[in-house]
Amino acid sequence: MSFEDKTIIVTGASSGIGAAAARLLSEAGANLILAARREAMLEEVRQSLGEGASRAVVLSGDVTDESYNKALVDLAVERFGGLDGAFNNAGAVGDMSDVPAMSYENWQAVLKTNLDSAFLAAKYQVPAIEAQGGGSIVFTSSFVGHTIGFPGMGAYAAAKAGLVGLTQVLAAEHGANNLRVNALLPGGTLTDMAGSDPEFHAFISGLHALKRMAKAEEIARTARYLLSDEASFITGAALLCDGGNSIYKV
Repeated sequence: MSFEDKTIIVTGASSGIGAAAARLLSEAGANLILAARREAMLEEVRQSLGEGASRAVVLSGDVTDESYNKALVDLAVERFGGLDGAFNNAGAVGDMSDVPAMSYENWQAVLKTNLDSAFLAAKYQVPAIEAQGGGSIVFTSSFVGHTIGFPGMGAYAAAKAGLVGLTQVLAAEHGANNLRVNALLPGGTLTDMAGSDPEFHAFISGLHALKRMAKAEEIARTARYLLSDEASFITGAALLCDGGNSIYKV
């Protein structure tokens, strides 16, 4: 699963699944554009790549900003000569409440972070990848809004479900140009977003057939697979990597 001479953008790369994906892609030889809000944490991730640090560039910013998405692609082209793929992983849950109690501001913010950012990423990534002769884009969606409707997560579920729809349309629009587009749907994962409450972790673990939450690297390995040539005939998929969450009901 080599990424030698391949350049990949990873958003949400400062921690969790994004940071784990950056390490795995770097080990496989990829050039990386590391993106997130927190520049200091991005730099820590870059430094952790060892020899791969020289093939990684940090650019901090807001994925909901159109100019930032353009800048990430421009940086890939200027620094490494082109763009071969992207793992668009940045996202946010937002405030949890039932829909009648939810503020419109929260609804807008959650959709902007999870769905608008995907549109903006694709707007600039697609032409650049096609200019390279094709490649792969992976979006991080969720089992929430796809196989489960969690109370209190209406905005998040709507955004992540919309992301699957966007994935399918992009795959249909650009498949003839050798561009594959897929959505990765993780189950409960041990990241900063999941907090550190053991009771909450036990509850979430119980929703999965495997009776545990995923490590960030387990999800990142699936993202790496979808980005790689090993997944050359997979496009338009909503791929569950959920520990059996979707098939386990009690």
